[in-house]
Amino acid sequence: HKDAYQVILDGVKGGAKEKRLAAQFIPKFFKHFPELADSAINAQLDLCEDEDVSIRRQAIKELPQFATGDNLPRVADILTQLLQSDDSAEFNLVNNALLSIFKMDAKGTLGGLFSQILQGEDIVRERAIKFLSTKLKTLPEEVMTKEVEEFILTESKKVLEDVTGEEFVLFMKILSGLKSLQTVSGRQQLVELVAEQADLEQTFNPSDTDCVDRLLQCTRQAVPLFSKNVHSTKFVTYFCEHVLPNLSSLTTLVEGLDIQLEVLKLLAEMSSFCGDMEKLESNLKKLFDKLLEYMPLPPEEAENGENAGNEEPKLQFSYVECLLYSFHQLGRKLPDFLTAKLNAEKLKDFKIRLQYFARGLQVYIRQLRLALQGKTGEALKTEENKIKVVALKITNNINVLIKDLFHIPPSYKSTVTLSWKPVQKADASQKRGSEDTTSSSPPKKASAGPKRDARQIYNPPSGKYSSNLGSFSYEQRGGFRGGRGRGWGGRGNRSRGRIY
Repeated sequence: HKDAYQVILDGVKGGAKEKRLAAQFIPKFFKHFPELADSAINAQLDLCEDEDVSIRRQAIKELPQFATGDNLPRVADILTQLLQSDDSAEFNLVNNALLSIFKMDAKGTLGGLFSQILQGEDIVRERAIKFLSTKLKTLPEEVMTKEVEEFILTESKKVLEDVTGEEFVLFMKILSGLKSLQTVSGRQQLVELVAEQADLEQTFNPSDTDCVDRLLQCTRQAVPLFSKNVHSTKFVTYFCEHVLPNLSSLTTLVEGLDIQLEVLKLLAEMSSFCGDMEKLESNLKKLFDKLLEYMPLPPEEAENGENAGNEEPKLQFSYVECLLYSFHQLGRKLPDFLTAKLNAEKLKDFKIRLQYFARGLQVYIRQLRLALQGKTGEALKTEENKIKVVALKITNNINVLIKDLFHIPPSYKSTVTLSWKPVQKADASQKRGSEDTTSSSPPKKASAGPKRDARQIYNPPSGKYSSNLGSFSYEQRGGFRGGRGRGWGGRGNRSRGRIY
């Protein structure tokens, strides 16, 4: 029968009818002729590249039948390359074929996918990564064994040595979805991977957009991984030592992004999970100095006296919320910083600034509560009112933190929910008397619809404390979409062309 099978193989050189029959019969009798395995696979591959789309689809559909024993990684490699098809029906067939051989041998299939991610053309690499990021989570537990997950982690580490920012985000999505990495030690491994990618050993260059972008992108991936058991110390240290002193020099290519506020928000989110820090006092001092920049003295207290009675300083509430929260979190670790580490003159100066800021706050809190009074449901969904709700959260948060620092000695006991974070149910039921940070503001309204252009400024009615509540964005975080090019990692030239 070997000769008869050879005739079927030769059918791929015939007309359309012969090719259609060959596409069906080559896989059907494949297992009976192991000595012709190579010729059979090559013949089927020719059909996968036929000009006639119906022949191509038939040939692709049957490819999983060749995935036996040692042939499986090769079939997986071929199918991965076929992901570059622009025909949607063909593309879906390739996806389904890959999923079906995944269930036969997950490691073998992954071997084919990763070999193309590491060595294939850009379009194949891109689609293979996308396949992993969308399909792995759909596979049952009996397919995604611990051994398979370990293989994914090992291979992913190789890929992460040379990735773009967008690819990095997708790989973090893949890895953080693995069951074996849901443990504390698994999360710790992921944080170490991100820290490596962020290159926290390098000198920080605030004017290099790629350097800034990489740090932000990596930190965004790390933030959800931190907890009371998985510490953010390495990142918080780097931000305090290298980023804060250069805050005003930061540059970004992302249009409409307040890069300074973005950095301060990330620092605030991480500060809650900071462990023991080596240079705590020195870093707390850097944080304190940065906070002072945004906590002005009252005009009559200005050194040269020129501002007395004239222009009121601008109060940057969004920045102050982040800096004050971070200082409050780290200050818990060194509670005598304000009383023992600062001289009396410095402490007095800080108290004057706090008092001035607090007076301005009270005015705005009253104005905002008045503006939102009696508004519910649809009325709170207007852009203007959404902004006012966020503004009220910010000002209430700052108010609570300032009250803590006014205690003698300063206290670090109060807890607040950062204005851009969803309110926990427990918070919503707090009584106003317990310094509720969201009093008179409906919970969860602030995290409404992400919009890049929603960073509007709320200007309260002018008065003695006229200022703006600008610069707060309540957009959801995520990777920078587009505009990254291949800037991050600049992957080297890989071989091109078909590697069947």
